[in-house]
Amino acid sequence: MPRALRPRKSQPSYSLALDDEDGQPVAGPSKKKRNVDEGDSGSDFEPPAQSVAGADEEDEDDDDDDADESLEQEDPVPVPIPKSRKAPAKEKRPAKPAKKTSDVFMPSLGSGAGIARTSKRQIYVLPTPSVHHRHRAVPLYTRVGQVERLAAKPDSVFGPAATASTHNFTHSLEVTKRVNKAWGFNVGPGPIWDLVEDRGWYKEALPDDGDTATDATRRPVTHQGIRVKSGWTILTPEEATCFLPTDTVTTEEGNLRPPPPVACSFGPLQDQKRVEIPMFKSQKNSEFFPESKSHIFNPGAQAWGLDWCPVHFDDREGRSYTQYLAVAPFPTASHSPDVGAKVERPTAACIQIWTLGPTNPDSPPSEEDSGVLNCAMVLCIDSGPAHDLKWCPLPSHDSIDDDQIRPRKLGLLGGTFEDGSFSVYVVPDPLDVTPAGHDAATPVFVRIPEPLIRIELEDAVCWSFDWANSELVAIGTSNGTIAVYHLGQVLAKCSGPDPTLPTNLLPSHYLTVHQSAIRALTWIRAPPSLPSGAPRTDADPTVIVSGGYDGLECVTDIREGHGSVMNRTRDVILAMTYSPFGGGPITIDHENIVKVYSVSPSMLGRGHILMEPQGPIWSLSASDYHPQLAVGSADGVCSTTNALRSTRRGGSVPFFVHKIYQLDYSRKTQELRMLERFYPLEAQDRATQPKSVRDEKVQGKDKAFVAPASTASWPKEIGVHRVVWNSATGLGGTPLLASATGSGLCRIDVVWGRFLNDRVPYCSVPSMRLDVEGEGEGEGDAMDVDSDED
Repeated sequence: MPRALRPRKSQPSYSLALDDEDGQPVAGPSKKKRNVDEGDSGSDFEPPAQSVAGADEEDEDDDDDDADESLEQEDPVPVPIPKSRKAPAKEKRPAKPAKKTSDVFMPSLGSGAGIARTSKRQIYVLPTPSVHHRHRAVPLYTRVGQVERLAAKPDSVFGPAATASTHNFTHSLEVTKRVNKAWGFNVGPGPIWDLVEDRGWYKEALPDDGDTATDATRRPVTHQGIRVKSGWTILTPEEATCFLPTDTVTTEEGNLRPPPPVACSFGPLQDQKRVEIPMFKSQKNSEFFPESKSHIFNPGAQAWGLDWCPVHFDDREGRSYTQYLAVAPFPTASHSPDVGAKVERPTAACIQIWTLGPTNPDSPPSEEDSGVLNCAMVLCIDSGPAHDLKWCPLPSHDSIDDDQIRPRKLGLLGGTFEDGSFSVYVVPDPLDVTPAGHDAATPVFVRIPEPLIRIELEDAVCWSFDWANSELVAIGTSNGTIAVYHLGQVLAKCSGPDPTLPTNLLPSHYLTVHQSAIRALTWIRAPPSLPSGAPRTDADPTVIVSGGYDGLECVTDIREGHGSVMNRTRDVILAMTYSPFGGGPITIDHENIVKVYSVSPSMLGRGHILMEPQGPIWSLSASDYHPQLAVGSADGVCSTTNALRSTRRGGSVPFFVHKIYQLDYSRKTQELRMLERFYPLEAQDRATQPKSVRDEKVQGKDKAFVAPASTASWPKEIGVHRVVWNSATGLGGTPLLASATGSGLCRIDVVWGRFLNDRVPYCSVPSMRLDVEGEGEGEGDAMDVDSDED
């Protein structure tokens, strides 16, 4: 006989249990059926409907932009309505016409631990990126007063630049919006002379004489009491041989051979000429391209150190507007430094000072004059080859009219060297150390036994560094720490020709930020703020951005004592720079991506892809005068692009990447060729689909603009190891771009930009900057910057 189940007892009603004595219901769950509207899940536990964060938010700067340009927001995710196992009984209602069912959209609940999300995106501390996001360059601080701009295009870089007063880019929100948009209309490889403006900031700036902040007051001469140290001597070419680059093989007697000339083919692709360039010699590119003003020169070996020397406004005319470039080559072409390894001192090396000046200093500047490039002086040092080299960012030379000081100094040159030290050298003026009757085509060799300042760490190697101003320096070490030194008081005690070498200098901050060596480091040159929010323009900057061999990119405020991870990649971070136009650091990401990040509180941590070179990036350079970014990569390409990309998607302005030149190497003939005159490539939006799919779509649209496939392997001779814009000689020197390659060939280019269709946005520059009365926020002031599609 089967087992009988226990009879089921009826459960008391919950609603009856809450009735009062008279049978009237009291507080309790609602008996009314819940209306399930379209888009409702029908769950009593569903949170109340919320609007998508940022959906109604618009940027104050762009009232005419569409919804795609709103600040970062996450795309709503469709969620299907689950079907219940048993449909509840429903009252019969009149039939209604069938409606098309739609997906239910759930707003994001934000990033946090334990919160279930339907999106497959990763959870980060910073806001989640969105495909609709467009990076906006936000100024980090607000200036008052007027600044200088070019009133006419300079005829030459060897002459005075005509300037005019104008409202600076932070004069008002309207001016900031207009100038940033106008820079987005640049389709050339270099800066637009109409818009160049000094956006750099240094606490040493002097009060303005009038209403306009001039170049002379914003970048004054510093360290005037420092003199060239006594003990320097002039060497003969034979005595200086051990300090100069040499060949990789020696003679039968064991002596060092001078490096052989570098053979390279120049000119148009179908009509190239083979030229051999010996050490200390240069070649004008106008012999192959008549319109070119570029120079190619050979320092003897590959160089990691390259920088322009600052010259004050009052001294440029007396020096015939000569440009000075410091180059630090390696001992041999095959030299490869080891990370964290120190060499014993003395280790012979050299720093070369190249001069680019007018062909005839006594004649007026001419647009056709490309100038003369010579190696004027070679500094022979014992610190080993330089890993990084940078002049003091403010002028620190002696006046050209001073007849009492001999030798006058050209400036203070800092660097990290292979002996593991960070050293600062006082560079003498080449005009004062050159003997009478010396051949101007050959350099003068000057022996400098000791630097002015030498900083060494017992347990680490000084690997990278950056000046914040003329007194503050940050050093990235091989053990992942950042050491910050205040050199103002030390340099003040080094006055006179025989100063005592300071020893046992202690850093003001010693912060462990990375797990391995720090290869790239830069200051965010923006003043800290008072509690009221006003900028402290008399204080030092406090924020450092660094990248290391651990793949981390960190932002460190030295007041907090620790670093914050900004991004992480599976690659070595070799390059990083700060752009005052982009509002943050520019560095690299995975798959050879160049990306700019914002450090403004309103856009903190949000990045924007600028370009994708075909090889790993060796060097990045941004200017204080314009937003053009220079990139040197391992595939032999020196390229530039505009960091202020237009925020309107599908606008009329293309986003170009310009190849200044490309270096190729033949392993069979062991010779080089340099190619230029490339068509600009239009950068595409990086979509979420695989790269192969994107390439197929691009090829179907236009095969002429498809970038060649990367080989993932390049000869070491073609890598562009260093690029640097000239931010040292005022508005007239802004188009100068210097670069150094692994073959030993270096190059100086003069590149200008242009507006799309040669049409100035907002009709004119004075109208753009609201310098003209009556041109404001009314009708007719906004030119067809957004509506023009021709």
